Parts: sequence; C-alpha cells; structure tokens
Amino acid sequence: MEKAVTDEATAAADPTPEELLYSAEVRHVNGKCTLTISDHLHDAVEIYEVPRAAVKKLPFYLSMLRNKLS
Repeated sequence: MEKAVTDEATAAADPTPEELLYSAEVRHVNGKCTLTISDHLHDAVEIYEVPRAAVKKLPFYLSMLRNKLS
C-alpha cells in the first residue's frame, strides 16, 4: 500500500545548514509495520507497509551503512 502526497509547485531550493532534508519512521500499529518516508525539501510523504521480518533486519542494514560511511 503506497500513499504519496506531493506538491509539484514547491521548488527545491538549496537547504540551509541545519535544515532537515529527509526522515524515516517505522511504526508498529495493530499488528502491522509501516515505513513513513518524509521528503522535507519537496513536502512529500510516502507510506509503505513493510513485513515484520524486514523491520527485524533494519539494525543490520543500518550498521552496514554506518560502516560504509565511516
């Protein structure tokens, strides 16, 4: 299930040094896990239902990302 809210009229400007660009949240409600991705530059939000098994693997993938960025 995907829901997207976008405002095409919003132009992408250069972000300020402290501006939040993107954020992601994983929530568990009523036995289902949802991933919400917010694009703060374009005022867009995408929501996906994700399998619980994928949520359990997130710490592993975040660790890989941290190692790659270090």
